[in-house]
Amino acid sequence: MKPAPFDYRRAESVDDAIGALAGGEGDALPLAGGQSLLPLLALRMSAPRLLVDIGRIAEMRAVEEAADRVVLGAAITHAEIEDGLVPDPGQGLMRRVARKIAYRAVRNQGTIGGSIAMADPAADWPVCLIALEAVARLAGPAGRRTLAVADLIEDVYTTALEPGELIVAFEIPRLGPAARTGIGKVSRKTGAFAMSQAVAVMRDGARPARVVLAGAGGRARRLDAVSAALE
Repeated sequence: MKPAPFDYRRAESVDDAIGALAGGEGDALPLAGGQSLLPLLALRMSAPRLLVDIGRIAEMRAVEEAADRVVLGAAITHAEIEDGLVPDPGQGLMRRVARKIAYRAVRNQGTIGGSIAMADPAADWPVCLIALEAVARLAGPAGRRTLAVADLIEDVYTTALEPGELIVAFEIPRLGPAARTGIGKVSRKTGAFAMSQAVAVMRDGARPARVVLAGAGGRARRLDAVSAALE
């Protein structure tokens, strides 16, 4: 099948994108890497009148570094993380997670923000960012705010994003040099959707351990009892 006809607009800034989405009067969607949205368009499971391209907005491609955290723009791709083109506050965890996402063609286009906004229960970034205690920077018609990724993802394919609101970036605390991390992922074959996956973060004393599981029913969630047992 082919997508239904739609208009296309490339946004030049976050505010420009918010205005364009608002002008769509509920019939516009943001487009970043398109790895989740484009298949839905092709199947006509989604048929917006307007697509607003946010993939090249400078603020959403930016990187900020501080002593205790790294801020990664939401339009940074999986491949850029995999290749080490942006800092990894997880001491290599994010690079390992990115490397396991689907196939290279998908990683070249797919974005970290798009993965979180889709809230796919089989996605890799929700478990990782929740384990790293990441916070999302959001912008929308009502202004700007921050929200923990653990609270942003409310359920399967459901987020706390308001209409017309965008994920701009992620604030991710740095792990210390003594921190330890682990990834477990079960899928039928390499590159296939995960049947289940988990990420564990053993911090170096500054923060508690975190174990997050996905694919076991509903959204990715913290396993607090398991985390406590690792202390």
